[in-house]
Amino acid sequence: MYLIFKRYSDILLSSILLIILSPLLIPIIIGLKLTGEGYIFYKQERVGFKNKKFSILKFATMLKDSPNMAGGVITTKKDPRITPMGGFLRKSKINELPQLFNILLGDMSFVGPRPVMPISFDAYPSEVQSVIYNVKPGLTGIGSIIFRDEEELITAVKKSGNDTWDFYTNKIYPFKGKVENWYQTNYSFIVDLKIILITAFVIIFPSSNIVYESFKKLPKRDF
Repeated sequence: MYLIFKRYSDILLSSILLIILSPLLIPIIIGLKLTGEGYIFYKQERVGFKNKKFSILKFATMLKDSPNMAGGVITTKKDPRITPMGGFLRKSKINELPQLFNILLGDMSFVGPRPVMPISFDAYPSEVQSVIYNVKPGLTGIGSIIFRDEEELITAVKKSGNDTWDFYTNKIYPFKGKVENWYQTNYSFIVDLKIILITAFVIIFPSSNIVYESFKKLPKRDF
């Protein structure tokens, strides 16, 4: 019953937000058109509900050919492929706002595991692949909050001379699987509401430990 309520809530809230945020979205669209390479939206194939693929929509923050440049699909802090407006849009998470259209269309929800590229999905342990998208992927989620410092984390690994992809496959992805399994066991209206509020809070206070204060039994990250 909650999943039906969640879908209707997604439709209503995404519609309202698209209308309310339009005064913010229009100047960003103009700014992106006039800077960088002049393109506004970025579409990318992601894995979604029941492991089906869909096209996610974001504001463009990196050079068009960035996946084929040095660094590949992994983005670090102050990555040279990030466009002039891209750094601000990524840090503030404004680059994710076009996903309101994905939510409206039913590809995503406001809360759920973040949808990943097929190459990243293949790096998940098989037991994670089989369950992680039994719920719709989200604009935010428990994994997004815990790994809000992901770019800084990968930058540190790269600077230390270690293999960043190995770190993803052996550290980040297995742990993301644990926390998303926790979410699927515990999701409810109250849990989703807390995740949305905590997401807004940690954007302003990124060093806060509020997520673990709010969810006592959430698996703790030790790296």
